[in-house]
Amino acid sequence: MLAEIRGLNEECGVFGVWGHENASQITYYGLHSLQHRGQEGTGIVTTDGEVLKGVKGEGLVTEVFTAKAMEELTGRSAIGHVRYATAGGGGYENVQPLLFHSQTGSLALAHNGNLVNADALRHQLEGQGSIFQTSSDTEVFAHLIKRSGFPLLKDKVKNALTMLKGAYAFLVMTESEMMIALDPHGLRPLSLGLLGDSYVVASETCAFDIVGAEFVRDVLPGELIIINNEGIHSEMFSMNTNRAICTMEYVYFSRPDSNIHGINVHTARKNLGKQLAIEAPIEGDVVTGVPDSSISVAIGYAEATGIPYELGLIKNRYVGRTFIQPSQSLREQGVKMKLSPVRGVVEGKRVIMVDDSIVRGTTSRRIVTMLKDAGALEVHVVISSPPIKNPCFYGIDTSTSEELIASSNSVEEIRKQIGADSLTFLSVEGMVEAIGKNEDGETRGHCLACFTGKYPTEIYPAQDAGKKLTC
Repeated sequence: MLAEIRGLNEECGVFGVWGHENASQITYYGLHSLQHRGQEGTGIVTTDGEVLKGVKGEGLVTEVFTAKAMEELTGRSAIGHVRYATAGGGGYENVQPLLFHSQTGSLALAHNGNLVNADALRHQLEGQGSIFQTSSDTEVFAHLIKRSGFPLLKDKVKNALTMLKGAYAFLVMTESEMMIALDPHGLRPLSLGLLGDSYVVASETCAFDIVGAEFVRDVLPGELIIINNEGIHSEMFSMNTNRAICTMEYVYFSRPDSNIHGINVHTARKNLGKQLAIEAPIEGDVVTGVPDSSISVAIGYAEATGIPYELGLIKNRYVGRTFIQPSQSLREQGVKMKLSPVRGVVEGKRVIMVDDSIVRGTTSRRIVTMLKDAGALEVHVVISSPPIKNPCFYGIDTSTSEELIASSNSVEEIRKQIGADSLTFLSVEGMVEAIGKNEDGETRGHCLACFTGKYPTEIYPAQDAGKKLTC
C-alpha cells in the first residue's frame, strides 16, 4: 500500500562509498535508489582526506542535490542518508548525516533504525554536561563516542556501540576512515559491495545495481567494519548476537529487486502470495494487488489459484510530496489522489484484493469502497502478513497500540469496518515459511514483534508507552 498515506513508513536508508573519484555522484545515485525508504530529508558528507564537507536539506534527493550543491561535495569518499520523519522529528537540524567538528577532528554519522534507550542515555549525558543540537537519537551516539576514554577511534566507537539498545545500522566517517556497524540482532538490512577497487555499503542491494557495484556480503549482526586507504578490517563489538531481521523488509519496505540475506524480495513476496492461496482459497474472477509492494504477492496468488491477475488499481505517480504528511485527513484524501480503480477490470467481477498489511484500516476501507463504486460485485481482501497488533520501536513509524486497528478488533470486526466481503490475514507460521531459505538452505531469524508482541530487545518505559522516536 502507499506508505505516505497509510502511516507505515521505514525510517531511513544509508549509503556510503570509500575510495572513488566520483564519490558524491555515486552516493547521489545510491540514495536515489533508496528514496522509497525516506522522502522527508537527505544529505551527503564527503571527505578529501583532510576536510569533511556536507550538504543536506528537507526534500527529495533530486530537490536537495542541485548541480551547485554537488560541486561543493569534493573528495573520494562519502556517506549519505535519506530520511522519513515521524511526528515531532522533522526539521533541518535532524536531517542526516550529522556532522560534528572538534579540535581533534571531524565526525559524520548516518543511521538507519531507532535506539530504544536513547532517552535514558540523553538524560545521562545531559547530566554530565552534554548539550544536544537535535532531537535525533543519532546524536546520542556521537556524544558517547566523544566521551569514551579510549585513545583510538575504533575503540571509542566499539565502546559506544555496547551502550546502545535497539536497531541500528550506522555509517561513521572521519577524514581518514569509514566505519560500518550493525546492531547485534541485525534488525535493519545492511550490505557491503565493491565498485572496482572502491568499497560501497547500502541499506539495500538495489543500490549496488544502480551504481554498478558487485555485492560482496551482508554485514553481520554485532560487526564493526573499518575501511581506510590501507584496506578493510572487521571486528565483532558484540558476541551476544541473535539475528532478527525485520520481517516487514520482505513484506513491504524493501524494493523487489533487492536481496536480503540471500533471499530476493520479489521472490519472497510471490511465495507469500502462494501461501495465501493455500490459507485463503477464495472463489473470485480477478486478482489485483494494491501498488506497489503487493503486486508481487498478487502475481503469486494468481499463479497458485489459476485466477487471472489484472491491474484493478492504478497508482498515480505524479502526485507531489504534499501528501507525504503525518495527518490522518491528508492520508485519507491522498488515497483518492494516489489510487484509481480500473472499472473495465473490476466491474461485475468478484475481486480478490491483495495487500501487504492493514494498520489503521482507513485506507483499506476507502480502497474497498472505490472498487465497489467501480462496479465490483464482491471484494475479498487478503493480506500477506499477520495482523499488526503491536507498535514497532526499531525505526518504523507504526502507530501506538491504540491506533492499530488489529490491537483491539477481531478479524471479523476489521472486515466489517473496511466493508470487505471477506478478510484473511496470513499466519505467522505461513509468512516465515513463505519468505523461505537463502541459497545455502538457511532460514534467517526474523523480528515478529509487531505481530506477536515478542520484542528481541528490552523495551524502555518511554517506548513502552508508545512514544514515537526518530533516527
